[in-house]
Amino acid sequence: MAPFRFLEEVALADAAFEATGDTLSDLFEAAAQAVIETLVNPVTITPTCRKTIERRAPDLPSLLFDWLSDIVYLKDAEGLLFKDATVAVQPDQSDGSWVLRATLAGEPIDPTRHELRADVKAVTKHLFEVRQDGRCWVARVVLDI
Repeated sequence: MAPFRFLEEVALADAAFEATGDTLSDLFEAAAQAVIETLVNPVTITPTCRKTIERRAPDLPSLLFDWLSDIVYLKDAEGLLFKDATVAVQPDQSDGSWVLRATLAGEPIDPTRHELRADVKAVTKHLFEVRQDGRCWVARVVLDI
């Protein structure tokens, strides 16, 4: 089973998904993959470049929101689409903030080769949630398309 599922009953004009992971890093990777798959069929991407992202935020919801927004920003500002992401999320013991280090693998948009899907405009705060459910981490995200 995929570590995320689209929530069609939540948003009709937008795209919504729920991502899960056994760890925070798994959760952030699953949420990134959901955004990627909203944008493009990742099978059509040949990773010819890598983007390294480092983020710090005071809490997990802010960190996830900023991370997913980075993927949308790179699509718009640099014309890049991604196949996948590798993510490490951990607390900073010195100040209690959260740190993300991630690598995105992708290539410039080529409409002749890529199976483009929805044009995501932004990650929204509508129904946005990050929570721990037992031993599993869960995020709910709505994308403006």
